[in-house]
Amino acid sequence: MKIHEYQAKELLARFGVRVPNGRACTTPEEAAAAHTALGTPVTVVKAQIHAGGRGKGGGVKVVKSSEEAREAAEAILGMQLVTHQTGPEGQLVRTVWVEEGSNIDSELYVGIAIDRECQLPVFMASSEGGMEIEKVAAETPEKILKASFSPEAGLDAEDAKRLAAGIGLEGALQDKAVEFMQALAKAFCELDCSLAEINPLVTTKEGEVIALDAKINFDSNALFRHPDIVELRDLHEEDEKEIEASKYGLSYIALDGEIGCMVNGAGLAMATMDVIKLHGAEPANFLDVGGGATRETVTAAFKIVLSDPKVKGVLVNIFGGIMHCDVIAEGVCAAVKDVNLEVPLVVRLEGTNVEKGKSILENSGLPLVAASDLDDAAEKIAKAIGGKS
Repeated sequence: MKIHEYQAKELLARFGVRVPNGRACTTPEEAAAAHTALGTPVTVVKAQIHAGGRGKGGGVKVVKSSEEAREAAEAILGMQLVTHQTGPEGQLVRTVWVEEGSNIDSELYVGIAIDRECQLPVFMASSEGGMEIEKVAAETPEKILKASFSPEAGLDAEDAKRLAAGIGLEGALQDKAVEFMQALAKAFCELDCSLAEINPLVTTKEGEVIALDAKINFDSNALFRHPDIVELRDLHEEDEKEIEASKYGLSYIALDGEIGCMVNGAGLAMATMDVIKLHGAEPANFLDVGGGATRETVTAAFKIVLSDPKVKGVLVNIFGGIMHCDVIAEGVCAAVKDVNLEVPLVVRLEGTNVEKGKSILENSGLPLVAASDLDDAAEKIAKAIGGKS
């Protein structure tokens, strides 16, 4: 789960992470009042969407008066902000964050993610603040310093000091950076985050260390422990199909291809998408019905896949273990009858009750194609939509 920048800053401030003062606003008048209330000669009006690159898209404006703040908010609110992370359709801006300006001396980067190899959080720091960390990692990986740490013990002060020194901080600034890093690590662990990123982390001419931006993602599996964080969820920022899938306990990720994929299990999903690509086509989604789906949830999953206008064909690939193939077959048949299927459908079933499932499909009288294995299924759906195979 993602949240907005202003929400992330409000959460981090509770843990002692230094952030600029600011106010969330939904009207130009509120933005003008926020500039006045903050009492600084310069404020920054920032669009709040779940995407980076807002400044390049015109979603961040520096202002020097309440009237300029009002005008900036008027220009940003309601705009369809397009960045490299939103896609060409952009994202509607409903809120702006008006924060006090900072007298920036240098821009740095710090972030925390989960290192799957050592199975611990890893703290990252770089002198290349303001840049996309992926670009830094690809072009100058030596500029990213790392330190893994225990969630129970937190980030060690010596590790934090090494990181701070490694990105060029000395003296009092180094001490403040150590406090900042340890506070960020504490917030990451206690809030069950999957990602915490401060880009840029700035030092000011007054000698402060401040989070000029903040991005936090949460482990959705741990949200039951944080009902206050769940309340921060902004459904406007999420794909409608993903929201619908979550209502049924399904996992749905939208992609850019033309073949809808309904599978059970993440590993099978990855294999299915790989084989589809081998046959010259592209997956349109990743929809995992899981191991305990019912006929109703399978029907819902099928409808979600078909609701994507980019889908030119559907591949159902199920290996029945806990999930029984006859349940999948019944769900597929019910969905096809209900949605007036207009695209090719290929179904591959294997595992528990597979013969019963195949019999249901064969006797359904519905316009679907059965496949013997995954390669056969991918080849047939690619051919059906005019692919290379």
